[in-house]
Amino acid sequence: MPKTVETTVTFLEMLDNPHLELPRPPHVGGLALMRSDHIPIPYYRFLFDLIGRDYKWISRKLMTDEALATILHDEKTELFVLYRDGAPAGFYELNARTPGEVEISFIGVTSDNLGLGLGQYLLRSAIHRAWELGPTRVHLQTCTLDHPRALRTYQKAGFSPCGQKQEILTFPDDY
Repeated sequence: MPKTVETTVTFLEMLDNPHLELPRPPHVGGLALMRSDHIPIPYYRFLFDLIGRDYKWISRKLMTDEALATILHDEKTELFVLYRDGAPAGFYELNARTPGEVEISFIGVTSDNLGLGLGQYLLRSAIHRAWELGPTRVHLQTCTLDHPRALRTYQKAGFSPCGQKQEILTFPDDY
């Protein structure tokens, strides 16, 4: 039987470029942040599950490969994968398909890389890159299923809440 979960979704935005310098990686060895221009869909699905499973990320799991490829392989979508000692440690995805806006669609680190400063590094990198694209607005969303410090972290980075809604999510039996 499918499970339903109620969550509060908070929408956040940044309307002024904070002019962040390109952030320096934390003092954790073997880091590489790489842009993936044409990520294979199975690898993206692996990353999405690796990072998002604990937070009930499901939206992309429900999409067909074709629908997902349409988003990810669009020239206005950018994906950056963080590697630590050759293994995936996190990623962020930017969507600039709406004129004048950049959405940080997804951002996160793997559970074994929490507490090392990699999340802050990824967020600052995502903000820096988003503003390089020349928007008038950078935005993202979080919900009560995300990491408990997500909302506070986004606000400390300069995002302001601009809306909120209650949502009921339905998860497949095997999730």
